[in-house]
Amino acid sequence: MAMAPLITVSLVTFNSRDEIERCLQCLDAQSLQDFEVRIWDNASTDGTVEFLKSLSLPRLSLFCSGTNVGFCAAHNHIIEESGAEFVLVLNPDCYLESHYLEAAVGAARKNPCIGAVAGKLYRLRTPSEDFEVARREGILDSTGTYFTPSFRHFDRGSNEVEGGRYSLEEWVFGVTGAAGFYRRGMLEDIQIDGEYFDEAFFAYREDADLAWRMQSAGWQCLYTPQAVGYHVRKVFPAGRSRVAEAINMHSVKNRFLFRLNNVAWPTCVRFFLPMAVRDIGVLGYTILFEHSSLPGLSNIARNFRARWKRRQKIQSKRKVSLSSLHRWIHWRPTAFPKETSLQDGP
Repeated sequence: MAMAPLITVSLVTFNSRDEIERCLQCLDAQSLQDFEVRIWDNASTDGTVEFLKSLSLPRLSLFCSGTNVGFCAAHNHIIEESGAEFVLVLNPDCYLESHYLEAAVGAARKNPCIGAVAGKLYRLRTPSEDFEVARREGILDSTGTYFTPSFRHFDRGSNEVEGGRYSLEEWVFGVTGAAGFYRRGMLEDIQIDGEYFDEAFFAYREDADLAWRMQSAGWQCLYTPQAVGYHVRKVFPAGRSRVAEAINMHSVKNRFLFRLNNVAWPTCVRFFLPMAVRDIGVLGYTILFEHSSLPGLSNIARNFRARWKRRQKIQSKRKVSLSSLHRWIHWRPTAFPKETSLQDGP
């Protein structure tokens, strides 16, 4: 029996023909070659499947779904079938420099409590933009994720000019789903009913949900600037009017699914005012102006009993104190020096 590779790169495509070729080229150029690429196509209609089938790459396997099962379920299928020690959940519009995998593995192996690694992602405007141009401009896409007291999550450094501020390894709350590098042991530890990503999310905010469950279970996320990549971001917090109705619907639904999954009552009390103000704004906007997102709210109501049972399973896995989770929640991006001890009990 062949040994499992060190890393499984999990890619989910959906009409990704304009992006996937460069993504695969960057993977092929990696300095660390002990990996496989598994692609799940969610019923693309733009020639993505035909292009992927035309490739003859020994480390690539492709599964073509007849329907769009969503980001979460597709990655769950890939992760479940993989036996690798590490999993890189990668977007087709995310391109990695040649030492990314080597740097991510090196960072993860510095501490067995590291469940995820965040790299330094620069922003690209188009899939064909030159990497050197992007680095000279220095506009960041993500150096990890963080939560605000209103329980919105953001990418640390997003839209900032780098300016040398993110040059050291640091503890961060989580890693963006565009390039989520995870330890399998962590994923197995926090999975609920066989799901690593919560499939009710379908897509969007699923990386924040996984990050909270990871931190709650006592795992940590390390940011390393040596793992460098580039991302063509399509969805922005302030751009609701410019994205598809389905994206906005899932975004509204998943805000409240996240809360139902993860947030303990003392946390709700502590951050009640900013959470309530944001919730009222979201609900009011949805009811008055964005009726296409109402099915997301009704979905939660219909499935509330099952979701509550899931919440109880998630809460039973918590191994750290609520105060240790609260210290991550600030209006400005939060990180801790690598030398800081983050260990505590429930």
